[in-house]
Formats: sequence, structure tokens, C-alpha cells
Amino acid sequence: MSGVNSSQQDVDIDLGQLFRAVWQRRVRVLIITVIGACAALVIAKLVSPEYRSETRILIEQRAPAFATTAPGGADATSSNVLDELNIASQVQILQSADLIKQVITNLKLYDQPEFEAPDESSAMSKILVLLHLKKSVMDKAPEERMLDAFTDRLQVYQINSSRVIGITFTSRDPQLAASVPNAMAQVYLSMQSGAKLDSNSEATRWLEPEIENLRQKVSDAEKKVADYRSANGLLQTSDTNTFAGQQLSDISGQLAQVRGDKANAEARAQAVRNALSTGRSTDTLADVSGSQNMQRLKATESNLESQISDLSTTLMDGHPRLKALRAQLADIRQQIDRETQKILASIENEAKVADLREQQLMQQADKLKAASAQAGESTVGLNALEREATAQRQLLETYLARYREAASRADKNSSPADARVVSKAVEPVDPYFPKVGPIVVVATLATFILSSIVIMLMELFSGRALRPTGKVEAETTDAREKVVERETVAAAPVAQRADVPASMLSVAADEELAREMEESVHVEQSAPAEEEEDFSIQSVADYLIRLDTKIVAAISPSGDNGSTASVMLARTIADTGHRIVLVDMTGTGCPTRLMAEAADLPGITDLLCNEAAFVDTIHPDRLSDAHLVPQGTSDLRRAMRGADRLSIILEALSSAYDLVLVECGAADVDGVARLTRNKDVEIVLSMPEPDEKQFVAAMTEFQKAGYEHLILMSGWRDEGEPGTQRHAA
Repeated sequence: MSGVNSSQQDVDIDLGQLFRAVWQRRVRVLIITVIGACAALVIAKLVSPEYRSETRILIEQRAPAFATTAPGGADATSSNVLDELNIASQVQILQSADLIKQVITNLKLYDQPEFEAPDESSAMSKILVLLHLKKSVMDKAPEERMLDAFTDRLQVYQINSSRVIGITFTSRDPQLAASVPNAMAQVYLSMQSGAKLDSNSEATRWLEPEIENLRQKVSDAEKKVADYRSANGLLQTSDTNTFAGQQLSDISGQLAQVRGDKANAEARAQAVRNALSTGRSTDTLADVSGSQNMQRLKATESNLESQISDLSTTLMDGHPRLKALRAQLADIRQQIDRETQKILASIENEAKVADLREQQLMQQADKLKAASAQAGESTVGLNALEREATAQRQLLETYLARYREAASRADKNSSPADARVVSKAVEPVDPYFPKVGPIVVVATLATFILSSIVIMLMELFSGRALRPTGKVEAETTDAREKVVERETVAAAPVAQRADVPASMLSVAADEELAREMEESVHVEQSAPAEEEEDFSIQSVADYLIRLDTKIVAAISPSGDNGSTASVMLARTIADTGHRIVLVDMTGTGCPTRLMAEAADLPGITDLLCNEAAFVDTIHPDRLSDAHLVPQGTSDLRRAMRGADRLSIILEALSSAYDLVLVECGAADVDGVARLTRNKDVEIVLSMPEPDEKQFVAAMTEFQKAGYEHLILMSGWRDEGEPGTQRHAA
């Protein structure tokens, strides 16, 4: 392959070689890993244990139940407590120097040996101090050294998505690890409560003179309102109405009522007039039927009509009694008409009175409107004075409420801190550091990984894990990549073929079957010309192209003549456009001499001895498109020690090529068995001059070993000969 051995080409990392190198040194890696684990265990046991405990504080509003609340029902200061920035500020307060100093004083931590400054520092620290790059610990004040030692062991943080603050402290003494967070929480709560007491005291001192001043201002403002109201006649009848406005409202109501009465009277009078003009009965009219005189007259009329009706049945029309009754009835009816006219006149008088009343009320309303307008102009100034007085009064009430609240919180017990302890620190039982189990596990993994990395780096620096990459034909490059990917992977066994041709040769497993096969061969040789079999190179090439088998072993009992035929077989398949590689496993190196451009190219023996990269052993045929893995330059005996890798190499090649042809020379069954992991492999007997006894013996031997697929290749075919056939014996 052109460019494969060039010294100027790029290189790539052989991952398979890296992992193989680690596997080959697995015992050494295991020993180093065990030593690292033991060392970690010993160090973890020797390190002084440290204990850690935690106290948690919840930041919340804790005002007394009688405290003044905002209009919405929430405390006016609750927004400050619930603010995220306020929580962060409380974290900083817990880490303040004043609070830490008070905790140190309360717990008398100056007597604790672990807070004392070390007499000796590390070598690096000494060097930094000598170079004036670091300040010596002993140059600091004792109080500063104490604060540094305390803060190194302290951790204050906010719990995620909450208003809870955690206080943790680490110490060699478990009792001290629990007492410090609890003491810090107690001091913090005391400081918060004291700050609220100071704030309340300052508020009361400031509010007292302000309240007195506001009281005087409110009194003056209310006096101005009263004087202005009296001077302008703005007598107040209600909270929102004046005397003039109230009168106007009353007149308007009376005017509406009078107009309604007038309209009602006119409607009643019109109804009576309509009844009289049309001659209809007025009995249905309420004004007429409701009159007592009209009711009396109607009753008399009804009585007379009843008498006349009764007497008409017994007396003649000209009877004096009937005439008298009819005269009385006519008189009664005249009285009814006169009474109806009186009722009509009465209703009309009511309408006139209502009209006069309406006119009077309208005159009064006009006067009141003028007075109300003048009062409205005066009300503008009054409203301004009332607003001023109201503002002063509201401010005074606010100050009084705040003063009462601040005064009620003057007692120490009435002003709790805006925080409470939700979890107290307890004395820890198990040490926080060192954790022996995790340390040993991490150290073991780290030692294993580091030792593996060192071995891989050694392989890289030695060049054994590097493989060159050249600019060759695209087909060859793809093949190399697939070979590298499959170099260390065992190929899956070849699938059993269910569509075996009916003409495929089979051999017997015993001598009787061998004799029958020999007789069959004689019969086949004496068969007619149309049944004559063709075992030429062309026919074998056509047959192998049609098969799914990727690995073919070529055995040449006759030596270099058979190897030469195998080379011709590879070139014939390559001429059809299929990718094929021939692996030279002969002892004479005949395929290498026929196909390679040089005799000293690296090949299969160098690959088995691990003295060449995989792709360095693949070379192009100088006369065709086939590829060649030559015999190589390494010692053959030493190469055979790695013969177990041969099956893996061939399976890797089969993933990159359509067909892998292994020329084994005059090999036996044991030699072929090393090629693949299963026996489902095609075997070609390359015999340019077929020998019947030699062929039958070879077939019998391979049949006993479990190989069922055997092909005879006898030489080049003349034009017109039939194709390859394999008959079952």
C-alpha cells in the first residue's frame, strides 16, 4: 500500500494496543492498587478525627400579638424580614467579629489547645514567610489568631430556597463541636432582641415631643374649620351636607310631590268630564263612587227603580202612584248630575291649588339654589381647612399608635428576636473526617486509574501504541479503520447457512464413507460431458463471491504451484470489484514473492510478535486491486506462540473486506483449526494437477475433524467449460 511505510506520514493512537498493554501488566496494576488502598487505610486511621455539628435558625417575624398591624393584616416590618437580602445580611451578622468574640468569651475558648497558634509551620509556609510573601502567624495579635482559628472551623450558610440559616462548627472535641453552634445561636438571638429594645426605646423618646406638637396643630386646625363655618353660615346638617343644601333637597322633594298631585287631579277631572260628555255612567269613577252624597242618591235611585218595577206589574201607567214615583226618580237623577258637577268642580279646584303650590315651591327653589351656590363657593375654602385638619389628625393617630406599640415593647420579654432555633446542635458520635470507607475506595480507584494511565503513556512514548495513517485510496482507508476498530474484539461466530447448494461436496467421517466417495468420484469422471464438473479458478471465484462466508482457507498440498493458483484466485476476485485480502501463511512465502513490491515488508509474523502496527502489515498487490498481508520478517517460531490471536486478526480483517483468503500452503487440520473459532469455514484445496487419492485423503481427514465445506480448485479454465459444482458424496 503506497505510503504505508513512509516516515513522513501522520500517526494515530491504537486504542486496542493501549488496553492490551494494561491487561498484560494487570498483576502489576493490581499490586499497586492494593498498596495504594492499604496506604490510604493506614493514613485514614492515623489522622486525628474531627467532629462536626449543626444548629439551624429560622428567620421569621415574631412580634407580640398586640402589635400594630398594617391595613392588609400583615406586620408593617414583615417585608424586611422575608426579604432575601435580609436573610443574606443575617448570615453576615452571624459571622461578624463582635458576635464571635462574645461566643469565645462565653465558652472560654482561649483555654482550648486546638485554637492556639502552631509553633511550627510547613516548609512551604516558612519559605513564603522568608520571602515576605506571607505574614508570620506569630506576628498577629493573639485575638486575631484566635479569630482566624475559629472562622476556619466555622461555616454559616443559607439553606437553599428557605429562610433557614445553618451554623456548623468542626472540632476535635465532639462536645465543643455541639456547644459552639448553640452558643452562637443564643448570642445572635440576644443581640437581635437587644437591637429591637434599643429601637423601641429610641422610638418612644422621639415620639413624645412629636405627639405634643401634633396635638397643638390638630387643635388649631379644627378651630379654624369651626370659625370659617360659622363666618360663612355653613351650618352642617350631616357629615356631607349643609343647611342650604338640605333645604334645597326638601323643596325639590315637595315640588315633585306637588307636581304629581296636580297631574293626578287633572287626570281625575278629565275622566269625569269625559264621562259626562259621552253620557257614560260615572259609577266606575273613584271620585264619584267614593262620595257619600252620591252613594246616598244612588241608593235612593235604586230603591225608586225597584218600586216602580214592582208596581208596574199591578198598576197601569197612568196610576198616580206610578207617576209620583217617576217624578221622584227624575228628581233624584237631577240631584245625581248636580252632585257629579260638584265633584268635578272639587277636583278642578284641587288641580288649581296644586298649580299654585307648584309656583310657590319653584320660587323658593330658585332662592335656595342661589344660596346653595354661594355656600358651595364658601365650601371650597372649608374643604381645604378640613383636609389640613384631617391630615394632622391622622398623623397624630399614627404617632400615638406607634408610641403605644413602642412603649408596650419596652420590656425585655415583650420584644422577641425575629428568629428562632429550629434545630439545636447535638454532640456527634461519628467523626466528620476522616471517612475511612470513602477514602479507601477513592484512593483505590485513583491508584488504579493513575497506574493504568502511566502504562498507557509508556506505550505511547515507546511508539508501540501509535499507528501511521497515510493518504491512500478511500477504499483502503475505510478498510484500515474497520480493522483497527475490530483488532481487539472477537468476531461473532459465522452464522450457519441454511441455503447450502445441492451440489456442495460432503465427506464421510469413516473409511466406508471415504470408499463410497472415491467410487462416486470415479463415477463422476466417467459421466457424460454435460455432467462434467468444473473446478477451475474462475468457477471457484464465482462460487466464493456468491457465498456469505468471509474467511476462506486455501490449502496447497502440492506446494508453491497451489499457492500460485491461490494468488490467481485472489486477483480474479479483485478484478470483479470485490475487496479481498490474501494472508500469506505459507512457509515458503510464495504469495509474498508474487504480489508484494518488496520482500522485506512487515506481515503476519510481525503482527503476531507485536512488532508492527496492524495497518502496517496490509499492502497492495502490484498487479491487481487485491491486498496482501505478507509473510513478514519476524521469527516464525516466535510468531507461532501468538497463534491464538490469529482468529481475532482474521475476523477483524473480515469486517473490512468482502473476502479474506488465507493461503496455508501444505497445512494439516491442526493448522487450519487455528484460523477461526468455529468450523463453519470454506476450505479450498488448490491442486493444479488433481490427485484423486490425495484429494480423497484430505477430504476424509477434514471430515473427521468436523469440517464440512471443502472445494477443489484444479487450475485455469478454458473458454466454454461449465461452472463449478460440488456433489454430495
